[in-house]
Amino acid sequence: MKILVTGFEPFNGEGINPSLEAVKRLDDSIAGAEIRKLPLPVVFHKSVVKLIQHVEEEQPDVVICVGQAGGYNGIAIERVAINLLDASIADNEGNRPEDVPIYEDGAAAYFSNLPVKKMVQRIKDNGLPAFLSNSAGTYVCNNTMYGLLYHIEKRYPDVRGGFIHVPFIPQQVVDKPGKASMALDDIASGLRSAIEAIVEG
Repeated sequence: MKILVTGFEPFNGEGINPSLEAVKRLDDSIAGAEIRKLPLPVVFHKSVVKLIQHVEEEQPDVVICVGQAGGYNGIAIERVAINLLDASIADNEGNRPEDVPIYEDGAAAYFSNLPVKKMVQRIKDNGLPAFLSNSAGTYVCNNTMYGLLYHIEKRYPDVRGGFIHVPFIPQQVVDKPGKASMALDDIASGLRSAIEAIVEG
């Protein structure tokens, strides 16, 4: 089994993005699966273009996109992506779409075909907070998850895919009183647990 795991570059003035840093810490083999890693830009549509190019090249069995959700107090396994771009902040190229569909011919929403509840439980069984989320937002993370699932439906029916949101790491919340964080090693451990659940499932 080959699994492509992606993380995002820093955005919104941050100097680091824990999604990408945690992905970098993953072993090249987890539970017998070959792990390939890919950084994605925090830019509407461009993230999907780069992702699908690598799906074409790598021909993975599974694609897991990982993004930062600042303020979350655990690892969120996303269940659904919606066909909407509505940005509260600009992306890294200054784009700020409002109330527009991602694809005119796309469904209103697509559901992850990963074993999302098993992924949550496996992370929790390993002593880390995790939960199932029913909203990937309307920013680049949702754009990327939706784009992935759209292309899975249209072109890659044998591929499984989904999205995981991870919290800030401690250095990001030094000047953010009350914001939750999680150690980077714990985030990476949570991702490993989620991947183990996928392979075993």
